[in-house]
Amino acid sequence: MTPQAETVRDLLVAAERTLAGVEGARLDAECLLRRVIDVERSWLYAHPGAAIDPSLACDFRLLVRRRGEGCPVAYLTGEKEFWSMPFLVNRHTLIPRPETELLVESALELHRDSRSLDMLDLGTGCGAIAVALASERPDCRITASDISREALGVAQMNAQRLGCPDIEFLLADWFSGFGSRRFDVILCNPPYVDSADAALHAPGVRFEPRLALDGGHGGIQAINLIVAGAARHLPAEGLLLLEHGSDQGEHVRRLLAMGGFRNVRTLKDCAGLERISIAQCP
Repeated sequence: MTPQAETVRDLLVAAERTLAGVEGARLDAECLLRRVIDVERSWLYAHPGAAIDPSLACDFRLLVRRRGEGCPVAYLTGEKEFWSMPFLVNRHTLIPRPETELLVESALELHRDSRSLDMLDLGTGCGAIAVALASERPDCRITASDISREALGVAQMNAQRLGCPDIEFLLADWFSGFGSRRFDVILCNPPYVDSADAALHAPGVRFEPRLALDGGHGGIQAINLIVAGAARHLPAEGLLLLEHGSDQGEHVRRLLAMGGFRNVRTLKDCAGLERISIAQCP
């Protein structure tokens, strides 16, 4: 006798047991099941008794097992939403965080009525910042760079599939390879976690590329390099916007002031934590 196919309800209940102790286990399970059977979340609620093809059920259990081992949902589904757009992500790219949207919001607000601008997304990863900017300001010239060839490939795919094919992508280690080029705005979400921070080994985070997270001793190695090199690639009154750790605002402001930048200020994220520092080139 052929065993009875498992239902949506059966699979989700079993997944919750497997993911016991994982924060947001039910939501994770629903997200993975939706991905496997290609339905909207509302369909799961409307059809809890629907039978699922055994091969798809097997695929789902495999994903649940990997989630239980700590692999982020975004890597299992291959997508993460940012700026209300679905970005492709994989193990070569950092998973975009909601707080990074403040970086995009700030740049757009500062230049809402400006002429067409040259903007650089330094260390673009999956291209989330660059594509978000291009989607809002198609009149601007957007350049995105990264040291990782694999990450840059993902960013290029995202730009194409999300309707922003005019972004220029460059393989570069921070400002190397830019020559004398200047940009009206430089944005960067650099690695800013202290090398000794246990957070780098936390569940989920340990699956992400260390290159995109590890900021060296104190988490400020990359920030120091960016601030030191940015002025050579900004015109007078050009803007530098940096994301950083919630405990790094004072250091970043001091560093920018020592570098001759003006109008240095730090913005707080929705949790009230210092997150984005902005400075104007002298």
